[in-house]
Amino acid sequence: MAESKTPLLDELEKGPWPSFVADIKMAAKRKATTMDLLNVLELSYKEKIVHWKHGGIVGVMGYGGGVVGRYVDQPDKFPGVENFHTIRVNQPAGWYYSSTAMRTLCDIWDKHGSGMTNFHGSTGDIILLGTNTDALQPCFDDLSEAGFDLGGSGSALRTPSTCAGPGRCEWACYDNLQVCYDLTQKYQMELHRPMWPYKFKMKFSGCPNDCVASVARSDMAFIGTWRDAIRVDAAAVKAYAAGELKANGGAHEEHVKLDIQKDVVDLCPTQCMSWDGDKLSINNAECNRCMHCINCMPRALRPGADQGCTILLGAKAPILNGALMSSVIIPFMPREKMTPVSDELAEFIENTWEFWDENAKFRERIGEMIERIGLRVYLKGMGIKAIPQMVKEPRSNPYFFWWPEELGLESNEEEDDD
Repeated sequence: MAESKTPLLDELEKGPWPSFVADIKMAAKRKATTMDLLNVLELSYKEKIVHWKHGGIVGVMGYGGGVVGRYVDQPDKFPGVENFHTIRVNQPAGWYYSSTAMRTLCDIWDKHGSGMTNFHGSTGDIILLGTNTDALQPCFDDLSEAGFDLGGSGSALRTPSTCAGPGRCEWACYDNLQVCYDLTQKYQMELHRPMWPYKFKMKFSGCPNDCVASVARSDMAFIGTWRDAIRVDAAAVKAYAAGELKANGGAHEEHVKLDIQKDVVDLCPTQCMSWDGDKLSINNAECNRCMHCINCMPRALRPGADQGCTILLGAKAPILNGALMSSVIIPFMPREKMTPVSDELAEFIENTWEFWDENAKFRERIGEMIERIGLRVYLKGMGIKAIPQMVKEPRSNPYFFWWPEELGLESNEEEDDD
């Protein structure tokens, strides 16, 4: 038996779990250059250093984004991946595909690239992994002919992404699929032509379950919510208490009978619920829309009827200065202002971009900028009044601050010439 050329990577094929190494080896049977990808990775495992370098800007005619340049640092040793660029393709809202569309994508990629894909990248794009510079334009032309477009990359609007929304989920409080599509169409310039200090991500969740983790992974998060009382079916609540209905929609067979006090009321983060053994009472003024009770008893509880969206700002994953979570900026925007996209929503988005563009440092996300200058400065620049919902944590600074005009004083913003 011939000795393996990738003994370290071969270890990753062992065990019960699927292996990306096995997948790459399958692709290499059809695309010989792909084997160089494995050989580069094997060398990295052996030497414990990365042998890839960012290739800077590389793209297609008329686009500043959508292609991520990748070059290996030892092209003579690995000629098959001398340049091995990644193409980001704008995914449909909610990741709904037909089998015909999937086959079309794969056929195009088999023709022009490595045949390896990633459905989907962290932003949501269809990721086409690995092609050379000469193949970029022909691949893009074929994608365009088939009705696909490139996604965002670089210091641009990254491809907006959304959860399955009202297409599959009964909890969706606004049509997040339509909003995602409309804003993607509206902001094509910002998506394809990098013009900002750094990247900007927008993610849409239909309800507070936030299945795309927008509150932690997007610069601007849109999360469906409601502002009236949770709708309660008292008879269904009693059916859950009696074990006639399974908790969590029957997802956990071992929890056939729900203990409403233990599993629902005691786990409410704001303690806004009470159960006397016969009636479930909810203090809706204290409810923070966490969805726990609704998830436990989906046939007994539903979101309120006055539905809309909460808009938050400033989240990002850790890169330079650690992770940031979003802050509430607009507690509630009625669903009627979301679809079609209202002037109020578009103005808020565009004013936020303008303020960030003018005040951010190079490669500074909007959340990092707000952390540096303070939320109060951002709100003043945007002309937004501060409200309690914006408070992220209790104050720790003993000093109070006012703007001069709040005290009836003139603001002296010009420096003294002396």
